[in-house]
Amino acid sequence: MDKYIGKRLGGRYDIKELIGVGGMANVYKAVDIIENRIVAVKILKEEYLSNDEFLRRFRNESKAIALLSHPNIVKIYDVSLGDGIQYLVMEYVDGITLKEYIEQQHVLKWKEAVHFTVQILRALQHAHDKGIVHRDIKPHNIMLLQDGTIKVMDFGIARFARDDGRTMTDKAIGSVHYISPEQARGDVTDEKSDIYSVGVMLFEMLTGKLPFDSDSAVSVALMQMQAVPKMPRQLNETIPEGLEEITVRAMQKDPAQRYQSAAEMLRDIDEFKRNPSIVFEYKYFDDEEKTKYFDAVDNKAGSVNNIEDEDDDDEEEEEKKSKVIPILLAVASAFVVFVIIFVVVLMFNGSSVEEYTVPRVIGMSYQELINDPQYSYFKFVEETTETNDEYAKGVIFAQDPEPGSKRKEGYTIKVRVSAGKQMIEVPDVSNYTETEATDILKNNGFLVKTTKTSDPTVEKGNVVKTQPAAHEQAEKGSTVIVIISTGPAANPKEVPNVVNSTYASAKNQLQANGFVVDEANLVYVNSNLPKDTVVSQSPEGGTMAEEGQTIILTLSNGEVAKKQATFNVQLPSGLVGQQVFNIYDSGSNMVATKTAQLSLGSFEVTLEGAGTNEKYSVLLEDGTLYASYTINFDTGTVTEVERHEDVLIPDVSSEEVSSESGEPDEGDDSDSSREEDIRDRE
Repeated sequence: MDKYIGKRLGGRYDIKELIGVGGMANVYKAVDIIENRIVAVKILKEEYLSNDEFLRRFRNESKAIALLSHPNIVKIYDVSLGDGIQYLVMEYVDGITLKEYIEQQHVLKWKEAVHFTVQILRALQHAHDKGIVHRDIKPHNIMLLQDGTIKVMDFGIARFARDDGRTMTDKAIGSVHYISPEQARGDVTDEKSDIYSVGVMLFEMLTGKLPFDSDSAVSVALMQMQAVPKMPRQLNETIPEGLEEITVRAMQKDPAQRYQSAAEMLRDIDEFKRNPSIVFEYKYFDDEEKTKYFDAVDNKAGSVNNIEDEDDDDEEEEEKKSKVIPILLAVASAFVVFVIIFVVVLMFNGSSVEEYTVPRVIGMSYQELINDPQYSYFKFVEETTETNDEYAKGVIFAQDPEPGSKRKEGYTIKVRVSAGKQMIEVPDVSNYTETEATDILKNNGFLVKTTKTSDPTVEKGNVVKTQPAAHEQAEKGSTVIVIISTGPAANPKEVPNVVNSTYASAKNQLQANGFVVDEANLVYVNSNLPKDTVVSQSPEGGTMAEEGQTIILTLSNGEVAKKQATFNVQLPSGLVGQQVFNIYDSGSNMVATKTAQLSLGSFEVTLEGAGTNEKYSVLLEDGTLYASYTINFDTGTVTEVERHEDVLIPDVSSEEVSSESGEPDEGDDSDSSREEDIRDRE
């Protein structure tokens, strides 16, 4: 049996089963007992703990992925880089690899291939913006969820763009079927190397074949550097020409002729999605077995690139003598054909709106969802916010319609967002017996753990205090630690004060003084202190306790403590209908969206944050500023800075008010009455 299964790492990760075996690490399914969630734990194999190269790669992954936060990248929750064991704690993804899916389907429909590629490119753009190049993009490292969501993982050989970019051994690293030519040569790699790999994956999804394949990895590497692949449409004639051009441009051997960024490739894909019959006019030709590429139009000169020798003087003279009338007739004919095609395209586009599959957004952060362009085909509206014991605060727990159904672009999807678990007050069980205190807390909806401390003022066996303390608010179902008195200390020692120390330092100091750290009951709280810094301890520093007694530490999770502020946005009177308002913070991030009934005269907004002078703006859907506010989250005070009610009042100054007969009223009286009506509303 695997030695890690059944063990607990870091006092919180219970290892359940082995779910993946890699070259340098194994991946286990585990339970995070503090967060009560399933996680994946990636543990570096013991034989590589003394191998500097593998240690470097494993630490690179931890550094790289720790900087990333994107819906299409597997999240990292924790990192341990100790000498005895090195592991990453990551989001557990229940799905299959994209490679497995390709092997099942053989050839993917082009719409499906584009859907996956867009998500991969968005993940890479996020990584590249952080200065991180993946360098091992392949379908084996892409997880596919049941709802079609893509998750990029395994940044094991990622590097930071500021680094040299060469491998330590000057040998190619990565899967040879997907690596770029420069990576195969051991040359400098950058973001464009990842673009090449995306091109190879898109080729494989569209055709069911790899562009280069051989029994020998060396042969494949040489093909990547020298050979010309078949055009995708030679293998699958149903591929649209524009999508073939996108694929081949991404796979250009010269990095300067590829897409220069994921964003640039995404722009072409967006153009293609809007018009699948588009032809970009990227041209490719063979010259001594090297694929070359050029734009059909020289953007700088505004003229067509010439790939032939210039005409000689006689030919130029012939052109000068050419007749004007045939040219004009040809131009006129071309113009008529263009107009006909243009009208047909307009009629076609105007009569059909593409339908998209409704994604599964349950389990996603609502704020991440509304700010993620990946989901821009639909409009997401928060229907209600309710307490929920299963989903964390701010996470979507229900949606309408259900995922998997088809809806037209722009369709409104209603979501219900969790307000977090129900908060209840911790009862005061001081001086109760352990049995009595346990029963009271359980009856109030808490889980209970006990620990002991010497205390001369509390009878042995009775409760000294709880953590969280009596009368504090805590989540229903959370664990309350009950501290039981062992009576006066027989061998008293002063407890060191380790508040503001790192956890590692605090643990060493307490153990050196003869005390025990309760690793199983570490408590994490929001704090301005750095992650894993001691916020408080029990017993407190400077008090006397029995030698060998267990000390409970409360640590910072590295997140600033947030508070809520609620305020009403006032609306002008006399209006009817609905209006969508979007609330943005000072960093132009949308933090909330509200659909207000205008007839009610106001709507309520609750925001969560930290700071004393935080600025927020309330905008209409079209981006027009309606109001702005300053919030002091420490006190919950909200100050209205400005309000522009006129943006909600219909502009009727240029409209005619109809009489009962349906004809416009004549004279100046109607104009005057309209102006008075506007003034009254203002």
